[in-house]
This record gives sequence, C-alpha cells and structure tokens, in this order.
Amino acid sequence: MRRLTVVQLLPALQSGGVERSTLEIAQALIRAGHRALVVSAGGRLLPALQATGAEHVALDIGRKSLLTLRHAGALRRLFARERVDIVHARSRLPAWLAVLALRGMDAATRPRLATTVHGLNSPGRYSAVMTRGERVICVSRTVRDYVLRHYPDTAAERLRVIPRGIEPEQFPCRPWPDAEARREAARQFPALDGDGPLLLLPGRGTRLKGHADALRLLADLRAGGGDARLWLPGAREPGREAYIAELEAQAQALGIAQAVAFTAPTSRIAEAYAACDLVLQLSRKPEAFGRTVIEALSVGRPVLGWGHGGVGELLAQLQPQGVVPPFDAQRLLAGAQALLSRPPSTPLGTMSAYTLQAMQDATLAVYDELADDRTAAFR
Repeated sequence: MRRLTVVQLLPALQSGGVERSTLEIAQALIRAGHRALVVSAGGRLLPALQATGAEHVALDIGRKSLLTLRHAGALRRLFARERVDIVHARSRLPAWLAVLALRGMDAATRPRLATTVHGLNSPGRYSAVMTRGERVICVSRTVRDYVLRHYPDTAAERLRVIPRGIEPEQFPCRPWPDAEARREAARQFPALDGDGPLLLLPGRGTRLKGHADALRLLADLRAGGGDARLWLPGAREPGREAYIAELEAQAQALGIAQAVAFTAPTSRIAEAYAACDLVLQLSRKPEAFGRTVIEALSVGRPVLGWGHGGVGELLAQLQPQGVVPPFDAQRLLAGAQALLSRPPSTPLGTMSAYTLQAMQDATLAVYDELADDRTAAFR
C-alpha cells in the first residue's frame, strides 16, 4: 500500500458538517496508515482532531479579505515541504487558495486536487471553484445534479457521489414506543408530558428550519382532539431571542403554547429520537443532504419532510411514505396522521450506504484513484 500524505483545507474547526467530515476522514487516513494534515484557523474541535493522530497547521485561510490571498504562497511551500500527494479543499476560499498555490508548482510533481461540495451554494464564479477539483465529491445526488445544472462545463466523470454517514452504534434502533425515553424527556421539559404522540423537529434557531410549519402542524393535529406534543431541540440559542419570542407568540395564538418545548441543542439527540413518535424535517430551503433523516431512521423513528433537496432524496429512497410536497399543509397533516397510525418499518438493508464506514472508505478510494491516475489534468 502506498502511504499518502493528504492535506484537508477548511476555514476553521468550530462546529458543523464540514468540520465533522474533516475529522472523520482524518481518522480514516490515520487508521489506514496514511498521513493526515489539516490547515485551518483552529477552533474548539482542534483537540478532537489531534486525538485522531492528525497534524494541524494554523493558517487563517477562511477570512474573506484580499489579504488572505497571501497565504497561497505559504500553502505552496507547505505542499512542497511535506511532499503532499492530495489536497482536499472543503470550502470556497480555501479552494481558491489551493488553486493559486498549485498553479505555482511543477505539473509533474504537484499534489492532486480534490474538492467536496457540501452545500447548495449560490451559483456564480466564486462558488464555481468547488468544481475545479480533479475529483469533485458531492454529498448527495441532489448536489451532483445542482453542480451539473449550474456549471454545465463540469465534466460529469469527475464527480463522485459520497453521502455523509453516521456511526450506527451511536444511533441504535430503540423500541417503539420507548416509555423510559419519553418519561425522561417529560422530566426535563414538562410541556412534553402527555398521553398523545410526541413530534420532534431538531434544528438550530433559524426561520429556514421550518419551526413555524411544525407549530401549525401541531395545532392541526390537536384540533382533532388528540394530545400531540412538539419538541424543538436546538431552536433556543444565544442571539436568537427575538426569533424564539416570535415562535412563542405564534404558539400562543394557535392555542398550543402548553404543548411545545423550545429547548437548547442537546448532545443526546439519539435519546431525543427514541422519546418521540415522529421526526419532522421541514427546512424551507432545500438542504444538500439531511443527516437527521438517517439518524432518526437508524433509531427506528419515522420521518416526515418536505420533498425537496437532500431530504426529499433520502426519504424517496428510504421511506417514501414520509415525502410531502413542499409547503402543502394539508398533505403534511395527512402524512403525519398516516405515519403516527401506521409507522413503517426501518429499511435497515438500504441504510448500509449511509454509514460512517461507507463514507470513509469511499473517500479514501477517491484519494487512491487520484494518486494512481495522472491523466486528469489540474485546471
């Protein structure tokens, strides 16, 4: 086996899906006997990165300033000094710096460039840099289609669809209903204490996550005489007080304030899934992937979501009963009633494509492919 030196580039190591994937691939590289380097401005996840055995180079390559362009030279020297085989850019500005750095290197010996399109960024020349990789990893078919639609000059053979993955052991299948998990949730948040079904919409406190749609759904369910409850973990965040006040006023106007819990993010999200009867994914803007769909299905809970973006793609494949035409409140209510009365079985057979191991293996295969193929010229 050839030992590769792979450098991943991203703005910082604070939190989020890009950062999580960076750590996961660093871990896989070290486990496979390769060398993993990460260049970023650092952040709270730096100790976790270093615990994998990866090396970190502190460089502020995510600051949106013309002064940041000076780091291209530092990256070029780093690539040459460390004899880097693969450069993997995970964000737009770091990708531009990678392109500038690689242009100044000998074509016969310079590293190969991979990029990952993690999101549905606004199309344009700035975002187009993410298609410049000799291999372009797309986190879903939704992203692949988006890239080909907005950047038609991109060669389709450069694209590789590698879905994000979860660690199944962290989201074990739980019995339904899980009375113990429900009691614990109600103990922490008394608004969740009831005899009816519990709905869960995990997501940060932003209007894009569809909290208002979830509140209207709860009101519609309770209008039928049931005692449905709604938990919104992650909605209550520092700096989002005005938004929470708006949602609380909506809940009050709908007559459901006593049946809703707006809470901070939880580190025990698997237990939250286990406590609920139905998980909602109602992002108003199409998402690139939709990790909560995989997490909830792994725990054994049905998911109901708008049929667009990565969420719609996942549901169509794994649990078609949960797909709802975007923003159709009547169909959303009907879908919720159907899933609550007849929860579908978890499609464990097709879930294997969405494991962390599958994602790591596929990404390392792309690195091997690049290292062995000198025909795909850097652009």
